[in-house]
Amino acid sequence: MAELTELNEAGRSVALDFVQFAIDSGVLRFGEFKTKAGRMSPYFFNAGLFDDGAKLMRLAEFYADRLIESGIEFDMIFGPAYKGIPLGATVAAELARRGRNVPFAYNRKEAKDHGEGGVLVGAPLQGRVLIVDDVMSAGTAVRESIEAIRAAGATPQAVVIALDRQEKATENGIDVDHSAVQYVRNRLGMQVVAIATLDDLLQYLSERTDSSLGVHREGVMAYRKRYGA
Repeated sequence: MAELTELNEAGRSVALDFVQFAIDSGVLRFGEFKTKAGRMSPYFFNAGLFDDGAKLMRLAEFYADRLIESGIEFDMIFGPAYKGIPLGATVAAELARRGRNVPFAYNRKEAKDHGEGGVLVGAPLQGRVLIVDDVMSAGTAVRESIEAIRAAGATPQAVVIALDRQEKATENGIDVDHSAVQYVRNRLGMQVVAIATLDDLLQYLSERTDSSLGVHREGVMAYRKRYGA
């Protein structure tokens, strides 16, 4: 029981440190932002702004820490186009630096008709495959990845993302009761782990009520209450 408590505490520490890192990097911002679903969100997470070597190295460390803490077993990494490509590559490099060298592959959006051809690049897809991405909104990229992995005869094992927004997904413009993460877990039967969640963000903001960041907690809580899954 004590070991489980220590693991939970370690996970929370990684999550809160990641929230701080994302804010410091300008990746996590507060204000008023329109999401793909047409919602007005009080915060915005743009992993594309992890845009230099130092940020990418630190980001890969967070992914690796979360993967180790989760205990997920996998044989190789797959990065879905486009943001998943650099994420998967840097996570593979970080794991190799820690002594765990695993193959890495990614896909193209369009098939290449010359050279090696096809839509898959890198190591052959085989064994238990870990999908690495930034966030999961509709789950489209993950579903496409799962199809490609299964078509190659490999097993889609799990998904690791940077942030779980914990909000309802939309289908044909209509809110549904589950999030994209819940869909992948419950309907597709895959493990999904996130470095941090919206709950972690709220905890971070609740601990900073005396700072300029604390004022955003009420808006984020209202958004969670309205769209939370």
